[in-house]
Amino acid sequence: MSGLRVVPTWRHGQERLYVCLTDGRNIAWYDREAARVNLLSEDREDDVLHALGPFLTGPVAVGPPPVPTPAELARLALHPDDDLAPNRPGEALLVAMDRDPGPTHRLRPDPRRRALAAEQAVGEALDRLDRAGWHALHSIPLPGGDRVHHLAIGPGGLFAIHTLYARKQRVTVADPMVAPGRREPRPLLRRVRADADRASYALTAEVHPVLALVAPSAVSLTAPPRGVRIITDTEVESLARLGGVLKPADVEALHAMARDRRTWASGG
Repeated sequence: MSGLRVVPTWRHGQERLYVCLTDGRNIAWYDREAARVNLLSEDREDDVLHALGPFLTGPVAVGPPPVPTPAELARLALHPDDDLAPNRPGEALLVAMDRDPGPTHRLRPDPRRRALAAEQAVGEALDRLDRAGWHALHSIPLPGGDRVHHLAIGPGGLFAIHTLYARKQRVTVADPMVAPGRREPRPLLRRVRADADRASYALTAEVHPVLALVAPSAVSLTAPPRGVRIITDTEVESLARLGGVLKPADVEALHAMARDRRTWASGG
């Protein structure tokens, strides 16, 4: 037994398969797009190819990797358990529902399912920005049990995005109150700003707050909300038109920092 495990991740919209030792250190990765296995430890070549065997889709080149960028070096040093990049949209909700599905028969639909549908819709739209030089992280845990639904990092800057399910409902926004349909207004914009503030503290960079409304019938603003961008799920990809704030190297460095669970461990 080689004791190696294969961990899939996504980078620039392409899947990479990292080969890790039992302590979590990476010793190789398989880039399907380039049909290449990059080895950090040439003496483990046979073991690496054996571990990757079920995943190889054809002939591959094998050899040392190109000179890594600082962001890639940070990724290689990151233990898989601390890497938030593989999180799916709504990861925390998926885990919670798996652990506690709730009663089989409900008088009302499980509200977690609507929240999950919202996070998935926005998360999938964010993931499509990858080819425009953006990175998205999902379900980022914060101290105290809170979490940032989505963090988008790209040429236009950093955005902490909170999602709200509002299918076929008119959403009324009177800063800081938000009311979907006939539900009681609640000060949701305070939470949206607080998430962005905590992300700014963790990353030591400006993070802009965004509220993403999923499938509303209409949006009514009593006045422009202070410092919060309000969009619908169909407008998420408009973020790709923003630019001129971060250089590609800055995007990669901030993504490498943000995907590390330890970055978020202290309060803010």
